[in-house]
Parts: sequence; structure tokens; C-alpha cells
Amino acid sequence: MILNNKTIFISGGTGSFGKFLTKKILKDHNPKKIIIYSRDELKQFEMKNEIKNKIDVKKMRFFIGDVRDESRLESAFRGNNIDYVIHAAALKQVPTAEYNPFEAVKTNIIGGQNIINASVKHKVKKVIALSTDKAASPINLYGATKLASDKLFISSNNYASPHTKLSVVRYGNVLGSRGSVVPYFLLNKNKKYLNITDIDMTRFSITLAEGIDFVLNSLKIMWGGEIFIPKIPSYKIIDVAKAINPGAKLNIIGIRPGEKLHEEMITESDSLNTVENKNFYAILPNSEFLDWDMDYYIAKNKKFNFKRCKKLFSYNSRDNKIFLKVNELRTLIKKL
Repeated sequence: MILNNKTIFISGGTGSFGKFLTKKILKDHNPKKIIIYSRDELKQFEMKNEIKNKIDVKKMRFFIGDVRDESRLESAFRGNNIDYVIHAAALKQVPTAEYNPFEAVKTNIIGGQNIINASVKHKVKKVIALSTDKAASPINLYGATKLASDKLFISSNNYASPHTKLSVVRYGNVLGSRGSVVPYFLLNKNKKYLNITDIDMTRFSITLAEGIDFVLNSLKIMWGGEIFIPKIPSYKIIDVAKAINPGAKLNIIGIRPGEKLHEEMITESDSLNTVENKNFYAILPNSEFLDWDMDYYIAKNKKFNFKRCKKLFSYNSRDNKIFLKVNELRTLIKKL
């Protein structure tokens, strides 16, 4: 097990992802230490109280701090001999980023840079940063800040190697996450009508558990420099409405500012540097910066059966080969 007897640092560790990840690590692995770094003292207090096992409690460390604060981040790293960093801290709400652009830049870009600097300085073995579909061909500030962040993490391998390897995991909205359409539809499941943005809108489908499994697997296999993207099904927003409230009339309200009709995770330009197998894609860095290229990567990872993606291929929720049906969505939502 890659995490056994290792120290793991999780930024934004009291969020939904961080909490679920921590529980999974404690349940399925035997870490030396898990460091939770976040701004919210109440969430940290609640998270501490949820950990009942005395052995698990001894393995936990909680730091109040912001990724924007380089000196505080430095003190959280110092002396802890951190093996792996999972960077989940971010300002994620599109409208919030549009209204508070400087704050989004400070957290998502400068905060990412601070994580990189601390990781390289303290010779962390591997760093995985969480990204978003909105970083591919961004049309809003949140997506633009995450694209910049992705570039920072990937390009940092130029000087971080050989001690520190940095990669990125990119996937879309987590099904049922805060601010997503599922909680909204559930809140209005007994009403006679539902507001829906556009009847043609599609999204990728991934659960929190699936996302965490993918991050841990990417951490295990990464070389440093990849952007990992899972192959997951799509769904139509209109089918989510039918799954939750099949008798409701639909009120089309139009797409919100900064919102896309379809999610995209690999652009046509990205496809030139992308390999795939049956389970996931990996966008590889420009080979001129590292001592390996696409053919070498494929040859050295034979067990994954990688192949090059077709030129001008785009991985988006509209053209996806697999779509969830209404009954499948209904089953997934009930589990949530």
C-alpha cells in the first residue's frame, strides 16, 4: 500500500473531498500521519469529533491556515517529513470568483504556487493537485485560475525533479455536491415545476468515492507532469430532473453567466499530447522539458496498455460514448 507508514498533507482538508479522503485513508491504509490544513476552525472541530478511534486520532494533525499564507504553510510543512501532498484547497464557485476575482487569483494561483514551493523545499515525494473541467478552454475566471494553477504544477517538474514529482487530476462536478443541480432538484422534488437552464445541457457523472479512488490511483502511478482524467459516463440535465421529479413541468431559465452547455476535459489541442487506456486519459507535458516523451511513456507503462489519442479529439460530455439513463440516475441519487 503506497500510503502505509507515510505522512500525507491535505490542503482544504475539511471540505467534502478532504473529509471523505481522510476517512478512506484511515480505513484502508495505515498512514504514519495525516495533516489537515484548512481555514475553518469549526469544520476542523467537527472533523476531530467524527474521528472516534483513538489510534486514528493520534495519527491526525490539524493546522489552521490559508494556502495564500506562505509563512504559515511553511510552518505546517517544517519538521513533518511529508511524503505526499494532495492539494484540494480552492475557491470553486463560479459566481463567487467572478464577483471576487482578486481573491480567486490569490487562492487558486498564488495558493497553488505556495504549495509547490513548500513541497519542493521540503522534498515531498509526490504532489497531486485537484483541477476541474472548467480549466479546459475556460470561459470564466474560476476556470482560468485553475488552468493557470494546472500549468504551474506541471511546469514545476522542470526544477522540482528528481526529489519532487507533481501531477494534476481533472474531473467535472461531483454528483450531488454542494451547489450542483441534484441538491437543488431534490429540494424541489415535490413541486409542480422545476427550473432548468437548458434542455440540451449535459454533464459528466462522477461520485465523491469514485473521484477519491481515481486520485489515489493517480498518486500511485504518476511520473510527474501528467494531467489524469477519468473515463466516466455523461448524463443529460433533463434526465436528472426526470429521475427526481418525473411529473414536474420544466421552466427553461437559460444558462447562467460563466456556465458551459457541455463539460469538456480534453481540448482538441490537448489531444496531441494525450494517451489513453480503457479507464483513463493522461495529458502528457511537452517533451522538451523532460527526459521522456510520449513513445517512451507508453513503452515504459506497458501494463496500462496506453495508446495515443486521435488528433483533434475532444473529450466532452456531449460526445461521450456512455450516457446514464433515467433509472440509472435515480439509483445513483438514492445512494447519495
